[in-house]
Amino acid sequence: MASAVRQRKRPGRGEGVIADLRDIALRSAPALLLVILGEFVLPRRQPVWSSTLIRALGECGVEAVAARKAIQRTAERGTITDVRHGRKVRWMLTGTGTTMITKGAERVLGFTGETREWDGTWLIVNTTVPESHRNLRYHLRTRLTWAGMGSPAPGTWISPHAARADEVAGIITGLGLADWSMSYVGRFGPVGDERRTVQRAWDLEDLHRHYAEFLQQFRLAAVDDEASAFRQQVELVQAYRRFPYLDPALPAALTSGGWIGVEAAKLFHSKRSEWSEQAHRYWERLCAETEGG
Repeated sequence: MASAVRQRKRPGRGEGVIADLRDIALRSAPALLLVILGEFVLPRRQPVWSSTLIRALGECGVEAVAARKAIQRTAERGTITDVRHGRKVRWMLTGTGTTMITKGAERVLGFTGETREWDGTWLIVNTTVPESHRNLRYHLRTRLTWAGMGSPAPGTWISPHAARADEVAGIITGLGLADWSMSYVGRFGPVGDERRTVQRAWDLEDLHRHYAEFLQQFRLAAVDDEASAFRQQVELVQAYRRFPYLDPALPAALTSGGWIGVEAAKLFHSKRSEWSEQAHRYWERLCAETEGG
């Protein structure tokens, strides 16, 4: 089977924000491993043999060499740690890894693609990256985007989710940019138009296209057995999990009608529920078959 790792060129201008995050968001061996850890290892709360992870990744099209590299890279990032049994190894989530994956799962599983209630309050951040720190610009843009913020003008970031103020403050402080930034929470003033500001802040057309691709891929997807249910669930979660970070989940007052993200969220939850029981049976069988490494 072909390796899951895909080579992608760096995006050019005008390709949309998802293009800028392809190295994080799209399919790769480490990304698929994170899904497996979140969907199957975390709920079980038990260490898992290397051979189990390699076979599970193999079911998703990842060659053994790429699978081993993905495991090692994930360990180097502090997400998992090894438990040695002679020459054989089991892996368990670290405290940091458990927290990261749990928070990610909560955000993905709680996402509905819309904000039903909104009091009109915005979170607005003004930040400047000085020339001496210009290497941080990409990291700032990536992390604020993944916090659900959009940028209608250089140095200005907005979100209708004011409750994320602490999360955003943590990002800016963590990058050492607090001295060049300020944030405030409040309603839109008499100058400007909220909907036009939204259009400048987010490339919703680009996001719509990616949602349409997701719907096309999974709307008619079906499974034949437990192994295919496992594979489809991993692919489903991996394909979907970037949307709760990239979609601002705008309130109805800021959109012009039904948003495709709502339809995608419903399909995601429906398919995941449909395949989950068979997928977990496959995982339990796989763990039993590889017991002892």
